[in-house]
Amino acid sequence: MTARIVTPEPDVDRPPAPRLAFDRHTWKEIAYLLSNLPVAVLGFVYVVTMLATGVGLAVTVIGLPVLAAGLLGARQLGKAERGRARALLGLRIEEPSPLPRRRDEGFFGRLWSRLKDPVGWRTVLYEFMRLPWGVLTFAITLTGLFVLWPVLPFIVRGLANADRAMARALLSPSDELERRIAELESDRGVVVDTAAADLRRIERDLHDGAQARLVNLAMGLGLAKEKLLEDPDAAAAMVDEAHGEVKLALQELRDLARGIHPAVLTDRGLDAALSSVASRCTVPVKVTADLPHRPAAAIEGIAYFTVSELLQNVSKHSGARSASVDVWRSADRLLIQVRDDGQGGASLDKGTGMSGLADRLGAVDGLFVVDSPEGGPTTVTAELPWRDRTPA
Repeated sequence: MTARIVTPEPDVDRPPAPRLAFDRHTWKEIAYLLSNLPVAVLGFVYVVTMLATGVGLAVTVIGLPVLAAGLLGARQLGKAERGRARALLGLRIEEPSPLPRRRDEGFFGRLWSRLKDPVGWRTVLYEFMRLPWGVLTFAITLTGLFVLWPVLPFIVRGLANADRAMARALLSPSDELERRIAELESDRGVVVDTAAADLRRIERDLHDGAQARLVNLAMGLGLAKEKLLEDPDAAAAMVDEAHGEVKLALQELRDLARGIHPAVLTDRGLDAALSSVASRCTVPVKVTADLPHRPAAAIEGIAYFTVSELLQNVSKHSGARSASVDVWRSADRLLIQVRDDGQGGASLDKGTGMSGLADRLGAVDGLFVVDSPEGGPTTVTAELPWRDRTPA
């Protein structure tokens, strides 16, 4: 069983092979081609009216706002056309990302961003091209229903494929840039949620652990101070108990600091930090790190916490007898592979923390792959972008 977190590619919809029979695909394509003319007339009238009004009034105050509003309306026309193509042609086109809204850009900044909207302008071009094409497809399809019946499915398929190509070219998002913007917006939300969860965890650990011990320590020392003169032996016992509490509080603070960012990672790098993590695992772990030099601090930290979480899963859930950690660089990627000979069955949806790791890696253009068949072994591969370390 393999679970993979990758950036989804847009669907590449291939039309069904041409058939002589008039099946449902053919009838849907006929309906699409016959509806081209009325839809194209409405779209053409809208864009001509919008451009004529906006450009004609450009010398006045309201011309450019009218044109910007018209481009927003053109976006809605494009959305309707994508819905029609999806319903009748089975063509799934991703919706473009909405226009960015920044509070600090002001009225003229928002106006300019709407006037240069590439999605709106491509829709305007699409509606201009649709009128002659709509007349042609309507005439051919209507004529074919009466006089070209035997070959009509082939004709309809060819015209519909031309419509598909036109819609993909002009109604799709702005290639990779639009998809990248949508991915970054999603990743930003994941990063914010992860940071908030980490802050809540640190606050909870401080409140329930070291803070509670320090409160008990203060109370114990206060009682010992009161008994110091009247009962020195009892006071000495209380001081001794307080000394033990201090040691436990210091250990909890060290563990908490290691969970935030371990000192060994900062001082000695990923190899030494991973060896330290492996030494705390309940099964023997072999660590191999082949890195020419240290990556950027952020990438190094994510790699450390990824391996730490995976080794915790090995300790708690795998039932393994041995495990291994391999870290190496390949081109501009940092690769991590954690293997164990346990019982297998790990996945992203079983609450073992792997889904959180996948989200964290995805937020920095990483990749997270789990290969864990029932009965084992389990191999988890993580991939991070390599960024060189900036000198201090």
